Amino acid sequence: MGRVYDQAADAVRRVYDARISAPAVLEVRTHFPEAARFVSQWRSIRDEASQVAARLQSVPRFHEIMREQDAISANDGKDWRLFVLKAYGVEFPGNLAACPVLDRLVRETPSVLSAALSFMGPRKHIPAHRGPFRGVLRFYLVLSMPLDEGGNPAAVLRVEDHAFRLSEGDCLLWDDTFQHEVWNDSDRVRTVLLLDVRRPGLPLDLRLLSRILIGAVGVGVRLRGVN
Repeated sequence: MGRVYDQAADAVRRVYDARISAPAVLEVRTHFPEAARFVSQWRSIRDEASQVAARLQSVPRFHEIMREQDAISANDGKDWRLFVLKAYGVEFPGNLAACPVLDRLVRETPSVLSAALSFMGPRKHIPAHRGPFRGVLRFYLVLSMPLDEGGNPAAVLRVEDHAFRLSEGDCLLWDDTFQHEVWNDSDRVRTVLLLDVRRPGLPLDLRLLSRILIGAVGVGVRLRGVN
């Protein structure tokens, strides 16, 4: 199954790569202006994430949600857990109800296709990988960031050749079809909000293709479900 997934992802990337010329990291205000809503409420979102973290062992690991991602989630035996509120348009009412502020923000922002709280365990390393689909962009908002001995962010996100050490309340928007990896060099959990948002400015044919792919993935999400 993993090999089939990788081959399909490569084929989809080639279609979009032939038509899209854009950098890995994008200007938030231009490509996702609605980000300001989430950034302004980051402390409230953090408080909701803290309530979820209090029962973290009940939150599934990423590879338990998506078996094809064993190589990046189950690679080192350390935790990477995702509390999914929405996935490719499919809502999970119980999880949304646990995060009323985030629920409201997601509902007010139609461009958000997916929303999840990401809990990266101590010493976890997510190895370099690429997402499958350039029709969406990844928004990353830091909610809880452990610090190293020098007082600097201890968790690092590398996108292409640039390593980002982001503090609490900082955000980043990037195209996750570019190679990226993450590591947490601390003994505490790092928590971020992950959103997948529709990529603006696509030509008509790619917008139509994106709708088809998003719908197909949504069907898969409904069939598979998320805890």
